[in-house]
Amino acid sequence: MYSLVSAPVLGFDLTRLGGGSATAEVLLRALRLGVGDLPVLAQRLPDEGVRGPLWVEVESAARRMPSLKGLKADDPASQLALVERAPIGSVDALLTCLRYDVMAWTWTGKGRDAKQTEDAASATALLCDAAVASYLREVLDDSTRRMLGAGWVSALRKLPAGKPIDLGPHHYAISALLDRLRSIRPNDLTRLLQSAEDARRNAGGWSPAVHSASWAAYLSDRVRTAAAAQMLLVQAIDTAAIPLADRAGGVWNMLSGAVQALVVRDLLDTATAHRLLAPVVAALGPAWLG
Repeated sequence: MYSLVSAPVLGFDLTRLGGGSATAEVLLRALRLGVGDLPVLAQRLPDEGVRGPLWVEVESAARRMPSLKGLKADDPASQLALVERAPIGSVDALLTCLRYDVMAWTWTGKGRDAKQTEDAASATALLCDAAVASYLREVLDDSTRRMLGAGWVSALRKLPAGKPIDLGPHHYAISALLDRLRSIRPNDLTRLLQSAEDARRNAGGWSPAVHSASWAAYLSDRVRTAAAAQMLLVQAIDTAAIPLADRAGGVWNMLSGAVQALVVRDLLDTATAHRLLAPVVAALGPAWLG
């Protein structure tokens, strides 16, 4: 359900979770790790005597996450609130994405023979601790959450700054759109919400266009670039304080599609690029396109 290829789906969930921006930050930092960073992370992984009870709490908290299985046909208001908040994915899906997609470069061998070094395995475990601490923020008690994240926070103080986030050949346009969102004004937000509503009502061709953009990212080896851009979008939407209902109601899909298109803009046909970018241009003007 979650993968770097399907980062827009992960982003959709994160933008609706209280700890979503923090989870996006963990993923962004993880995407920029190198071999030399692994020992720093590994050294700060608590032993199993500490982690074991914490992960018992994680499993319990995961069962308290909103789920569409809880929909009640006779309570429309409750239905709407649940649909707005319930993740599409799960904690297990997040952990799988981290271990086998984000940290894919740390594995050697294939299938059952695949393995990590001890440092890589411990570093990955520390990332998983930090990611679930924020992903489950709304259902974990504060003490458990702080203990899960303590090793990661400590490691960040020792890690080098890391390489800049790679947004690919269209870095400036993507950055300009994100900056535009972070500094959005009330009138801009009104237009953005209206544009998202219009796009939702006239959704024809949107899904194939997103699929084309995602496929182009895969074929051009920009999957990690696109995923990083989607995680930055999660944070930009949070900074813009766009209401939760609007994120769930179409704003995320509209902006996510535009970001995905920008990552591979040089590879898309004109019609596909226009389908994904036009709604955002209508709301925020064309200046950020460069």
